[in-house]
Amino acid sequence: MKSIRGAHALVTGGSRGLGPYIAHALALEGANLTLTARSADALRKVAEAVAAHSVRAHAIAADVSDEGDRQKLLEEAEFTLGPVDILVNNAGVELMAPYTELPPDRIESIIRINFLAPLMLSRLVLRKMIERGRGHVVMMSSLGGKKGSPYSATYAATKAGLIAWTSALRAELEGTAVGVSVICPGFVSEAGMFADRHARAPWMLGTSTPEAVAGAVLRAVQNDVDEIIVNPGPVRLMLVAETLSPRLARWVLRKTGVYDYYRRQAEQESTACAPGESPTGDAGAVRKNGA
Repeated sequence: MKSIRGAHALVTGGSRGLGPYIAHALALEGANLTLTARSADALRKVAEAVAAHSVRAHAIAADVSDEGDRQKLLEEAEFTLGPVDILVNNAGVELMAPYTELPPDRIESIIRINFLAPLMLSRLVLRKMIERGRGHVVMMSSLGGKKGSPYSATYAATKAGLIAWTSALRAELEGTAVGVSVICPGFVSEAGMFADRHARAPWMLGTSTPEAVAGAVLRAVQNDVDEIIVNPGPVRLMLVAETLSPRLARWVLRKTGVYDYYRRQAEQESTACAPGESPTGDAGAVRKNGA
């Protein structure tokens, strides 16, 4: 989709985190926006700001992990702005904790929001895109999906699944003029899950700006790029090392303090809870990316 002017883009997780940056990047290229998230008030403010770019912007409060909400979301979005040309599956959650301490319902919730929701929402729009011979779906994954990190096992599994899904679907969709892409950001400053922690990234991994991530989404849609890694550090070298020798990759990450970083973050999330609460229980804090 070289030109997206006048296209209808649906962005999930549009109320906070990376969502507003992605919405503004698309609007600056002339796309009309449907923004969705669970937080209605914050969502409306983002839609009003996006509309200042002389495009149409519509806010729909919905929980994309709920099947009924997904159906209603698509119906209202299409009724208001027409068929969806671009879907950006941005909504997601992360919880850092030892895997064995996560209750089953928490594991299922992360999988439902991060993995099942984008797959099912994509299925709803892809059939119509194929019929029209136009459209693009973007999955927001993570470097955690390329190389899993301790205390984020479930999150890493969901993000790895999005990468594999994209690879498989690109092969299926050849010749349809419909594209799918996956974006893999590392640590992002100023917005998103990492920024919410006010933490300093391990020197080896570095940080990227939310504008860089939004730019990657735009580039993926306009140039039909399979996968884009957004990270300034020597991550690609680490991914090569992981392929050649996972043991060596783990040794390097351990020696450079990356694994210690994740351990400290899990401990901080646990101690940040009020007395009697736990990050792995119902009252615990889950890091959201505009969900």
